Amino acid sequence: MWGLLTRMTFKVGMEKGSGLVRPVSATKLVGRYLAHQEGLPGLPVPALQQTCDRYLAVLEPIVETEKLNLTRELVTDFQKAGGVGERLQKSLEKRACGAENWLSDWWVQTAYLDYRLPVVIHSSPGVVLPRLEFSDKRGQLRHAAKMIAGVLDFKTLIDNETLPVEHLGRRPLCMNQYYQLLSSCRVPGLHRDSVVNHAKSSTPSTHITVAHNFQFFTLDVYNSDGTPLSVDHLHHQLEQICNSSPQTNKEPVGILTSQHRNVWGKVYLDLIKDQTNKESVQAIQRSIFTLCLDSMSPHASGEMYQSRAAQQMLHGGGSHLNSGNRWFDKTLQFILGEDGMCGLIYEHAPAEGPPIVALIDHVIEYTRKSDMAHSPTVPLPVPHRLCFNITPDIKRDIEQAKHDLNTMVQDLDLAVLVFKHFGKNIPKFFKMSPDAFIQIGLQLAYYRLYQKSCSTYESASLRMFRLGRTDTIRSASVDSSNFTKAFDDPGKKNTEKVALLERAIKAHRSYTDMAIQGQAIDRHLLGLKLQALEDQVSIPEIFTDPSYAVAMNFKISTSQVPAKSDCVMCFGPVVPDGYAVCYNPKDQHINLAVSSFNTCPETDTARMVQAVEKALLDMRTLLESTPKAKL
Repeated sequence: MWGLLTRMTFKVGMEKGSGLVRPVSATKLVGRYLAHQEGLPGLPVPALQQTCDRYLAVLEPIVETEKLNLTRELVTDFQKAGGVGERLQKSLEKRACGAENWLSDWWVQTAYLDYRLPVVIHSSPGVVLPRLEFSDKRGQLRHAAKMIAGVLDFKTLIDNETLPVEHLGRRPLCMNQYYQLLSSCRVPGLHRDSVVNHAKSSTPSTHITVAHNFQFFTLDVYNSDGTPLSVDHLHHQLEQICNSSPQTNKEPVGILTSQHRNVWGKVYLDLIKDQTNKESVQAIQRSIFTLCLDSMSPHASGEMYQSRAAQQMLHGGGSHLNSGNRWFDKTLQFILGEDGMCGLIYEHAPAEGPPIVALIDHVIEYTRKSDMAHSPTVPLPVPHRLCFNITPDIKRDIEQAKHDLNTMVQDLDLAVLVFKHFGKNIPKFFKMSPDAFIQIGLQLAYYRLYQKSCSTYESASLRMFRLGRTDTIRSASVDSSNFTKAFDDPGKKNTEKVALLERAIKAHRSYTDMAIQGQAIDRHLLGLKLQALEDQVSIPEIFTDPSYAVAMNFKISTSQVPAKSDCVMCFGPVVPDGYAVCYNPKDQHINLAVSSFNTCPETDTARMVQAVEKALLDMRTLLESTPKAKL
């Protein structure tokens, strides 16, 4: 179950006071990154009774009374003096004393590397960027060259350790994830994957991978003196790649990376038995990042275009379109279509969303610079085509991967809503957190569709702490449940509904603050459960209790990913009968991506999108029509 949560990106933007993450100027100092990291506090282990009490509070709106009474008995027994909970707590506190971060290794292993469903849809998020103003190969390659140069410019900040430190309020944040983004790749295993990172190796990577027409090339992006190639030179090299890779019947080897991890792990071992194949795979793994030059996608306009673009970023559209033009294990894959469709997909194990978004914002700003003067013509090494020897067995594996991916693509119901009625401006006018306002809107939308509350996940940043990743903001609360039940009740006055909304917003803000301080319940409960496994004791009953299964069954999985650019992130649901919702709130509008599975008869993306839009509008109308709310 914990692996199902990995597609969530954590929230960096907290609207309270000066809580927004903001960069501050940094001076280039030798060892600055290490000194900064050592100055960060370690992740705390919350008090056992605190977590138990908050766990019961979380269950109240989503678990039936009879089952909850049984759970209360189990929790009381779990936390009693001298009991199993207290013993596990002491072991966990001991672990925390001897580790940089008591959770991080466990989390990466449990949530990512042990996770066996395909990374496509089930784990890796996609990002849709604004459509670009070109519609031919020349425009595609020119912009691609600028994007490469923009990434290399950002890489210079990382390599020189001059990346501005981000802050939450006055608290500096862990910057470790930025140093995991480039020159890294996931490697499949038979039962557990691994991640390789060549950024800090003795021979750091100097090339990127370019995918075009299902063929892969390595492109050296640095001159012999260590300076990056100019945009002109990069453009010239990309032209060579495209001229060398016409549409053919080449086998789409990259589609193998979309398979179930155990299947791909076995195929991977067969693939790299051949030395040529092994060298080609290693070249992709070592590369700084991958650039996917896609063919034209089916025509779409308006919001249908946004939804089509989201599908292209998340899975490539299927084997008949661009899914074979990917290496899904690669940490960063920038995607640029010949029709101006633009974005990326990233493998989640090394990093969360905010560092990705920061890189994207930097690249977009870089590409907006006017073109430099033409560079002098100099001899450049010819980009190297990566060759694969395809045996009959590997060919059968590719055909099976095509079939399985197409099944996944057909099952995913993904839509983008550009909510144009208002943005952050309306909640702020009523002195409410925009994030909390949207989250309560999601609760109202779900309640209207299903007449009940459900376990809801919103990711929160733990980057105040060294090597911090995420914890869970639980958006479904007693207060949100009281509000959603009352909203459409004609017997309730508007002033009462506004009061309930204010309490729900306050409860969400309180849980958010608690989560980013390392005091939420989910990672602590995970730690206690894993500690039991490590101590080789029986799993406590609270983890086999049906209420725990309900709490972990996130039928709404969400993430706020604020960005300077007008982009939206998207990902697949974490449970078969659930929804995934990612949103980027701008001042005057909100970009939302919603997904569910077609095979589930209970979910419907279009209905959910309509319900979310109506909920947000109705909440605004309630506030505007209630005199007290205008003050």
